[in-house]
Amino acid sequence: MYASMALDPHNRCCGGRAWCVKDICGVCCVLLTWLLILFAEFVVMRVILWPSPHPLFSTANIAIFQMLAFLAFASHIRTMLSDPGAVPRGNATKEMIEQMGYREGQMIFKCPKCCSIKPERAHHCSVCQRCIRKMDHHCPWVNNCVGENNQKYFVLFTFYIASISVHAIFLVITSLAECVKNEWRQCSPYTPPTTIILLLFLIFEALLFAVFTIIMLATQLTAILNDQTGIEQLKKEARWAKKSRLKSIQSVFGRFSLAWFSPFTKPSNKSRFNTHFYSV
Repeated sequence: MYASMALDPHNRCCGGRAWCVKDICGVCCVLLTWLLILFAEFVVMRVILWPSPHPLFSTANIAIFQMLAFLAFASHIRTMLSDPGAVPRGNATKEMIEQMGYREGQMIFKCPKCCSIKPERAHHCSVCQRCIRKMDHHCPWVNNCVGENNQKYFVLFTFYIASISVHAIFLVITSLAECVKNEWRQCSPYTPPTTIILLLFLIFEALLFAVFTIIMLATQLTAILNDQTGIEQLKKEARWAKKSRLKSIQSVFGRFSLAWFSPFTKPSNKSRFNTHFYSV
């Protein structure tokens, strides 16, 4: 089964090594996300921290902001380029069913849209054009589905974007207070009107993304703890034995360690998906 998945070139790039959804809307949202992160980088570094007369404050906040921005960007890339749990297309053939070891007369379910054997808790995504295991939703901002294999990276993306947004709000407020205190003398390399416009744009962006990502983060964590994806909550589906909250967390992040917060590690606890099937 995994061999057939590897041979399927659909939604694959870099010689099949990376997952890549070819959706124009999603690509535009990804580019916009990167541009907004770069704008925040420019204002925080060029307008706020580099001109700061307090070197210790400036150095500490540069280190914090750059670390959070790097982790947010890495989480975004990992979410976007990770297979979310796609079921091989067209595997609902008699030969494949026999190869998988299903007995004659055993009930299995087939997705009519991608001709796949449909695993339990899988849903078809019209954008990815695949059935996705434990699909939560399709997110255009990462140009990918959030599913069994990449939910950890999506949660980290929302967490780190929320963190740099709150940090940026703090930096804007302290910068404005410093500028007013010094009557805008040596406040930034730009004129006071330009500085005000850049800071206002940044605080508006930071407030918008802080609210959005905090809500999304809370929604994702609630879904994980309840062992129920966003689609399952909407459809009010609960036809499986729910795991405990600890097991649910471990199924996404693995056993507790600092690796929970790293977008470069994969959780080790993955369940088999070819044992039970159901229809939507």
